Amino acid sequence: MRSGVRRAARLTLEISAADLDAVGLALDAARGAVETADVPIGAVLLDRSGSVVASAHNAREQTSDPTAHAEVLVLRAAGAALGSWQLSGCTLAVTLEPCTMCAGAIVLARVGRVVFGAWDPKAGAAGSLYDVLRDRRLNHRPEVVGGVRQAECAALLDTFFAGKRDPDVR
Repeated sequence: MRSGVRRAARLTLEISAADLDAVGLALDAARGAVETADVPIGAVLLDRSGSVVASAHNAREQTSDPTAHAEVLVLRAAGAALGSWQLSGCTLAVTLEPCTMCAGAIVLARVGRVVFGAWDPKAGAAGSLYDVLRDRRLNHRPEVVGGVRQAECAALLDTFFAGKRDPDVR
């Protein structure tokens, strides 16, 4: 325990077939980032019936916008598509554990469930480094399922970053 704040344990609920499919859709979206030289992180937002409302990939390089993370872009598009900023009852699937900015946006949008692939020990805010999504001090806490198709999501990122490294540095 640090500074009187107790960290939540990494909680992964049972993974359903719908969760596997949702992260598969997020992986498809992430692959689109390769064309823009952005980090291949993808996100999709599904409504209560499981239909895709919005899909996006990171677009920071493409747009020169530091907030153009896949999750933020999907929340914006979903809000516009549904005509509401409140996305309760919706599921957000993303290939990498959300960062603090994205986790804050998820809480503010009142997303019902968050399903993600790879854990992010350096910047994750859903149980790795921080746990913004399940912080009891906040007014909304979505259900969180982590580690869905983790190996596939991590491999996509590993391949991307391996291509960015200088081969002489190894």
